[in-house]
Amino acid sequence: MARILLKAPPFSFPVPSLLGCFGARICCQKRFSLTARFISTSTQDNLEGLVDPEDPFSVGASQFESVSEEFAFLRDSLLRSAADSEQKIEVGKSSNDAAIIANAILTNNDEFGDKTQKFLRQFREKMNGNLVAQVLNLIKRPELGVKFFLWVGRQIGYTHTLPVYYALLDLIECGNGDRIPEQFSREIRDDDKEVLGKLLSIWIQRCCHNGLWNVALEELGRLKDLGYRPSRRTYCALIQVFLRADRLDTAHLVHRELSDSGFRMDGYTIGCYTYSLCRAGQWREALQLIEREEVKPDTVLYTQMISGLCEASHFEEAMNILNIMRASSCIPNEVTFRILLCGCLRKKQLGRCKRILSMMITEGCYPSPRIFNSLVHAFCRSGDHAYAYKLLKKMAKCGCQPGYVVYNILIGGICGNEELPSSDVLELAEKAYGEMLDAGIVLNKINVSNFARCLCAAGKFEKAYNIIREMMSKGFIPDTSTYSKVIMYLCNSCKVEKAFQLFDEMKKGGLVPDVYTYTVLIDSFCKSGLIEQARNWFDEMVRTGCTPNVVTYTALIHAYLKAKKVSNADELFQMMLSQGCKPTIITYTALIDGHCKAGQTEKACQIYARMRGDVEIPNLDLYFSVDDGEAKEPNVYTYGALVNGLCKVYKVKEARDLLDAMSAAACKPNQILYDALIDGFCKVGKLDEAQEVFAMMSKDGYSANVYTYSSLIDRLFKDKRLDLALKVLSKMLENSCAPNVVIYTEIIDGLCKSGKTDEAYKLMLMMEEKGCCPNVVTYTAMIDGFGKEGKVDKCLKLLREMGSKGCAPNFITYSVLIKHCCVAGLLDEACELLDEMKQTYWPKHMSSYRKVIEGFNREFLDSLGILDEMNKTESIPIVPVYRILIDNLLKAERLEVALELYKEIESFSSFSAAIKSINDALISSLSLGGKVNEALELYGDMIRKGGIPELSTFVHLIKGLIKVDRWEEALNISYSICHNHKILVRAVESSAPS
Repeated sequence: MARILLKAPPFSFPVPSLLGCFGARICCQKRFSLTARFISTSTQDNLEGLVDPEDPFSVGASQFESVSEEFAFLRDSLLRSAADSEQKIEVGKSSNDAAIIANAILTNNDEFGDKTQKFLRQFREKMNGNLVAQVLNLIKRPELGVKFFLWVGRQIGYTHTLPVYYALLDLIECGNGDRIPEQFSREIRDDDKEVLGKLLSIWIQRCCHNGLWNVALEELGRLKDLGYRPSRRTYCALIQVFLRADRLDTAHLVHRELSDSGFRMDGYTIGCYTYSLCRAGQWREALQLIEREEVKPDTVLYTQMISGLCEASHFEEAMNILNIMRASSCIPNEVTFRILLCGCLRKKQLGRCKRILSMMITEGCYPSPRIFNSLVHAFCRSGDHAYAYKLLKKMAKCGCQPGYVVYNILIGGICGNEELPSSDVLELAEKAYGEMLDAGIVLNKINVSNFARCLCAAGKFEKAYNIIREMMSKGFIPDTSTYSKVIMYLCNSCKVEKAFQLFDEMKKGGLVPDVYTYTVLIDSFCKSGLIEQARNWFDEMVRTGCTPNVVTYTALIHAYLKAKKVSNADELFQMMLSQGCKPTIITYTALIDGHCKAGQTEKACQIYARMRGDVEIPNLDLYFSVDDGEAKEPNVYTYGALVNGLCKVYKVKEARDLLDAMSAAACKPNQILYDALIDGFCKVGKLDEAQEVFAMMSKDGYSANVYTYSSLIDRLFKDKRLDLALKVLSKMLENSCAPNVVIYTEIIDGLCKSGKTDEAYKLMLMMEEKGCCPNVVTYTAMIDGFGKEGKVDKCLKLLREMGSKGCAPNFITYSVLIKHCCVAGLLDEACELLDEMKQTYWPKHMSSYRKVIEGFNREFLDSLGILDEMNKTESIPIVPVYRILIDNLLKAERLEVALELYKEIESFSSFSAAIKSINDALISSLSLGGKVNEALELYGDMIRKGGIPELSTFVHLIKGLIKVDRWEEALNISYSICHNHKILVRAVESSAPS
């Protein structure tokens, strides 16, 4: 190695000690893969400088030696193929000769003595490189092969060719591993020193091609020791192998010795050298090297430098080289731009990618479809979906039409994340989807499902429903899984009708629904309150041989319990057990939650106790009849369901005790459970206990959320603690917990009840400014607040404002406004509102009314008489609205209008206490107003329906009859009063205890 440690280079980079650098073999060819595309593109003008005049095989020996290093494996193969082709020209003759020669050498048993040499003389004229190479391949004995090689080299008219040297190296490597054995080296040198020099040079080059730089260096030392001068090709091969091994310092020393020997590097080696220097950030040194080697840089060489800089993330320097390249009148080509673009893309330099792509397209160099695909994928992952979509347009302008891959990348990038896309980003996906359809391209199965999920979340159910149908028209074949997922997304968005239609299409298409599909439908229909339809699906799946699983059973059992159909739930539970389907902890949690919602909190507590094994309760044997050996230990969701159920019926002490039970069972409460307990304590006015639970929640690492704050604020307003309520609101904002519409509404309602309607209205305007739109409950609370202060004009204004802002008033809103109009004497406006309500919002079923009143304060609904009416008769609570209006019409002596409203309500409502009360009031008012015929008619109606008028009603009716001289009818009614009185007295006496 001392022979190559010469003077320092004119440009500097670190040169560490070479001690210990010859240990392991290094094969690092992969770093040159980027330059492969352009290495062999040098023009013929450079060939003169690439040919080594001192290389024994530089001219005529091999037309493949100038092939680039990346294609070295092809070079050897082509060389061998060339030899093989020459052999095939003389098929039979040469092959037979090779076999005869090899057989003679191996069987004469004279170790290539006189007898063998005498026999071979007959083949002198036939000897050529191909025949000799064949013989060497057949001999298989290195010592005989070397002797044959030396003998044939002495024959007149014969010269060793490259295939012969390769064949000899293959043969002698078999005998001694990775280097030429010393004995063979001496034997060849003694016979022909020049031949040994050629053999060693080829062997060094071969070691370099195989990455064996340590062996190559040792052989170079031997070459020099033997007095040979290494060729330029040998030096270049060594430089290349050190560059591949990331040994820039050693490569530099070899280069210096090459220069001192009067050689210059060939073009390929210069390219590798500049690439390695640039990859090390030494681009100025690379330019100096090019100048010293007196090489005029071309597009290929500059591109290699750019490639190295991009590999090392030196993008500014790469752009500098590009500018130098342009200044030298060297035009970047498509490969240059692709290297730059791919380098920036690989290192996620997306801003640079945009600039390079723009430059590239401007100069008429277009990226391949594969690069466009990678760009779209990268920009989607970075969240720049708008530019990703623009790339589709750029593809088309570059003459590359977007296809299946890039469309699926874009839509998958937008819709494939757990977080739903914004509306504008989803719109991009929809545009791309429309273009796909026009081009006849389909989404893959995963993207069909994800796209449908995002459309459902955005409320675009019709589009989600149509996706599968549209894809099928383009050749897409959906499977059960695809249908199931889209059905699930539609169900989760409460679009059960669309889900049902898609399910029906699925069956018509010949696909058999699996248990997952059926369970999704059953669960969704149960949650929508359509239990009978859900049961129909259940029965259908059983008939078709699709076995329900525990999730299917649990969903239906839970729904039956919430609907208070306990017997149906028990029947289904028994069926589940009979089919060998064992209940899980989820099933038992559903049982507890269902019984709580059915009003059977005591039974829910018993199920919990039985789960823990605390007691034996006979009436729960059905639920615990199967002992599968697995403990039914309650989990956090079980506790949560029971805590929530107990709090709903104000049993907060029992709910609080469950926290201790959880602690003993090492079951950590979750945020939902804490929120339910805080809400429960707030509902019963125990703020101290709520604060204690709040502290426990914070200690467990949970931060108060919008639900926690909502419970506290609601309680504080009910306790008239506005100061504390506002402090809680401030704390909420400090903790970056933005109030939602529920909290804003609670505060607005509380302010209104405290007579601070102006502040409440300002808060409503503020919530809109903050992007939180008031809902129907908010508007109704505000209308009620203004109405109580007699500001009915503002109430009416708010009603119109609701409509203009897309918030439809509901039954409660109209009821409140009608009530305040009546109080203010605006009866015409009240009647108009009633007509408007009937025309625009008139629920036909009790379930619709129950949905309407969700979100309204219970006390508020009680004040309107709505809950009482619903609980007593399970009828539509319209009567209180009519009663308010009729009472006020009667006070205003507008008897005809009041009578018309009564007849209207009588037509769709059964006779009840509320109807009887209205009837009494009407009879009294009509009698006093001189309309005795109408009063008598109403009196007769009430008697026929089994109603008995109040005594005051009788008095008013009799007075009215006397005023118009209808004494006989007055006496008859008086007699009926006495008769009815006697009947009532007897009934009371008979029911009294003896």
